[in-house]
Amino acid sequence: MSDHDQSAAATTQPGTHGTARLDRPTPEWYDDAKLGIFVHWGLYSVPGWATTTGTLDEAGGRFDWETWFRENAYAEWYLNTLRIEGSPTAAFHQKTYGDASYEAFVETFDAANKDWDAAAFAAMVADAGAKYVVLTSKHHDGFCLWPSRVPNPVKGDYHAARDLVGDMAAAVRAEGLRFATYYSGGLDWTMNPEPITNRIKVGGTVLQDPAATAYFDAHWRELIERYDIAIMWNDIGYPETSDLPRIVADFYAKTPDGLVNDRFQHHAEDGTASYLVPPDYVTPEYRSFHRIRRDKWEANRGIGFSFGYNREEDDRNFLPVDDLIRFFVDVVSKNGNLLLNVGPHADGTVQEGQMLRLRALGAWLRTNGDAIYGTRPWTVADGESSSGIPVRFTQKAGDLYATFLGQPEAGPLVLNELAAADGTTVELLGGSTVASSNGEGGLRIEVPTGLPDSAAHSLRISPTPTWTGAS
Repeated sequence: MSDHDQSAAATTQPGTHGTARLDRPTPEWYDDAKLGIFVHWGLYSVPGWATTTGTLDEAGGRFDWETWFRENAYAEWYLNTLRIEGSPTAAFHQKTYGDASYEAFVETFDAANKDWDAAAFAAMVADAGAKYVVLTSKHHDGFCLWPSRVPNPVKGDYHAARDLVGDMAAAVRAEGLRFATYYSGGLDWTMNPEPITNRIKVGGTVLQDPAATAYFDAHWRELIERYDIAIMWNDIGYPETSDLPRIVADFYAKTPDGLVNDRFQHHAEDGTASYLVPPDYVTPEYRSFHRIRRDKWEANRGIGFSFGYNREEDDRNFLPVDDLIRFFVDVVSKNGNLLLNVGPHADGTVQEGQMLRLRALGAWLRTNGDAIYGTRPWTVADGESSSGIPVRFTQKAGDLYATFLGQPEAGPLVLNELAAADGTTVELLGGSTVASSNGEGGLRIEVPTGLPDSAAHSLRISPTPTWTGAS
């Protein structure tokens, strides 16, 4: 996907270490939302195959980059990996499809999604507690999910028969959610067939010729005008000679509370990248930050190793429910949103293992959502308890929320380095008021008996206590 599409991998990139623009306040809806759903869906969903090598953040450590690209765990990179001689994907394709071209998947994809239930998909997203959706309108393979008026310079009308972008947008908005599009603005393998086999080639294959530039610019304008997108979520660079500054200015004029991500970049030969337009937020992949960041950011990751559907993945590769919830809480405590990906089959349905995790996240949020939605970072994100269970802090409307990343035992427990005022109340979200008092080392609470098993438990502390530790 996204730089999951390896843009993050290819640079010292702003996408992980840069700073978002501070002269334009983060739109409140986005800062309040906390959870979005990424949807990687396209021709690659037909074969739905990749290795299960591991997550992108392990590349360069557990294995070298050449191995990563040859054995790419991102199923949405199927076409690129197919083009690498001797790759597992090439072997799978030959065994399964023989000499059929990648373009042969178009007919199968169109037939599969003809009866896709967009309303049911949007309801699933809403039930998970997400507040916005980002759909891959065009990935690196160049296939569009909407009937674009702009023909591909090489393949002509290379798009889905059904307006999947429009149908998704309408269904998502009917659930009261925001809708945005991902677009691969640097890579398009219909115009550059050279396979990417190492890190430098990621940025080195970003298209710069006039035909590609005009095509990408026209697509962004079309997505903005036709679908009223809330976010311009670009991936892996963009042509330097584009009309991008004007496009972004027009986008802001049309959508004042819209956002632009940090992947409109120029990639230099040394592997570094610089912004072509100032971003509203940064987008690390498969990782959180260690501390609170002043500027807004968004962690994006798949439930498994891949963003696109991979038939080889199952519960052995999917992030466990408890780890998913705790990762989400950690991201929010540090001023981030989580853009959690699902990879539908070609017919638009989602693997049961992925749906299970969405349902679990939604159920947890229905109990603990007050500690998440509309909150802002506190003085510190990380806290400790006398039980040894880590704690994450958020704040809202004069209250502090302390979320245990684990299951505390019944009985006395101290939230270290918190000093509460007289009359402070402590409430267990989804439960009742908890007995509390200032004690040695921090705020002493009495964990009630019969606490339901959960990946995380949140407390509302009113009013906000004083932090006595180092910040």
